[in-house]
Amino acid sequence: MRRDIEFNADGVTLRGWFYTPDKGKGPFACVVMAHGFSGTKEMTLDKFAEVFAAAGLSVLVYDNRCLGSSGGEPRSEIDPTWQRRDYRTAISYAQSLPEVDPARIGIWGTSYTGGTVCAVGAIDRRVKAIVSQVPFMRGHHNLQQFLPITAVEGFRKMLDDDRLRRINGEPSAYMKMCSLDPNEPHVFPGTATYNFIHHFVNSDPNCTWENRVTLRSIEYMMEYDVMGYMEYISPTPLMMIVSDYDTTTPTDIALSCFDKVQGPKKLVVIKADHYAAYIEKFAETSVAARDWFVEHL
Repeated sequence: MRRDIEFNADGVTLRGWFYTPDKGKGPFACVVMAHGFSGTKEMTLDKFAEVFAAAGLSVLVYDNRCLGSSGGEPRSEIDPTWQRRDYRTAISYAQSLPEVDPARIGIWGTSYTGGTVCAVGAIDRRVKAIVSQVPFMRGHHNLQQFLPITAVEGFRKMLDDDRLRRINGEPSAYMKMCSLDPNEPHVFPGTATYNFIHHFVNSDPNCTWENRVTLRSIEYMMEYDVMGYMEYISPTPLMMIVSDYDTTTPTDIALSCFDKVQGPKKLVVIKADHYAAYIEKFAETSVAARDWFVEHL
């Protein structure tokens, strides 16, 4: 069973879905989940939630602020600090629901929020289990692998120019999230991101995703680093799901962070690139996460 929900997150209305199992009697353990960088809940989060609910878990799914059906301005601004706070607010909202056992809360994140849930799990002891899927962990290191050395100076100037616009009272400029034209400025290079997102955009006329992010979001991305949180996750159980060849959130960065966690922990490696975690390898990733939550919640 699924119903629409909304809740107040420090003045911004976050909207999403709440799932309960079709069988069994509550209150149920609950998994809180949101999508990665610019993603919206319709991009497979419903499918993951259905797998979890079929196993007897309730699930709270929501769009990050400034994205999808959630409120927040400016639109398509992605602030990982606020996203971390919003996960904690979503936990509080989930605990307030009569169908939820407030002592059995898990969190699931993917890509950008794959790193976010690690930070949340480190600082919020209400979290009893974490699944971090193909996570983005260290922004500066990630961007170093994205950018050719010849592009670094221009990249920095672009962000500096945007900051100058903002101090003059202008809004942050926008850049496309993805493009099939390698010569057109966009955040995530290559065709993989474009093809994944447009798999959903092209099949859903009501899709709320926008192909743009603020340049300030990219500045926030450079500041994003969850390495310092990793040693504080224990004793909360962590599962990390990584790709053996990830060109979007490089696997070596994720593994260096995973190594900092004392345990209990489990590493799952899928034989594919980043976006296969949602589609081609969905059965593998969703079942691994489901079983982790069932075991630890």
